[in-house]
Amino acid sequence: MSFAVPPQEIEKLRVIACGAIAREIIAILAANGMQHIELTCLPAILHNTPDKIPAEIEREIAEARAAGVSRIFIAYADCGTGGLLDGICEKHGVERIAGPHCYSFFAGNDEFESWGEDNMRAFFLTDFLARQFDAFVTRPLGLDRHPELRDVYFGNYQKLVYLAQTDSDELDFCAQAAAEKLGLAYERRRTGYGDLASALNKIGS
Repeated sequence: MSFAVPPQEIEKLRVIACGAIAREIIAILAANGMQHIELTCLPAILHNTPDKIPAEIEREIAEARAAGVSRIFIAYADCGTGGLLDGICEKHGVERIAGPHCYSFFAGNDEFESWGEDNMRAFFLTDFLARQFDAFVTRPLGLDRHPELRDVYFGNYQKLVYLAQTDSDELDFCAQAAAEKLGLAYERRRTGYGDLASALNKIGS
């Protein structure tokens, strides 16, 4: 007599992520059927105060552990924390996505590094920032009230580079409008999800 062996249940994994990449993470999880992954997002606006990111992530880690979640992945790059986020990850024994910022891991960290000096005079947008340019750039920098500040902030840039995760005429138009607003040349590079996809597939398998 034989008995059917039930499939082994996959251990739950919680991804603690920046809200600016929530849409991309959801798309990757759906495309790969990774239903065992829970997603928790912190507000994207934290990028305007990166010194607060490590403490917020540590709080989320503590909440996850209190809820009995043992597997945790941090979907943040360093994001301007100056290595402090790595200290939190090491303290709690969790891993984060490699890279200095989302522009790098969307392009692919190796690819982004290979661009070298070309990056130094470029202002980057992702799909999220193209969509939310006024909320995350124009208004926080006061450009809506004091447009004369544009050259103070962006006078040393030569171009705006839109790193596109998806093919969207609407977002392409938004990114071009942002470049025009900043007085910069415009360039679009199609990146897809880059190293974010490979990192989620690796930890989610």
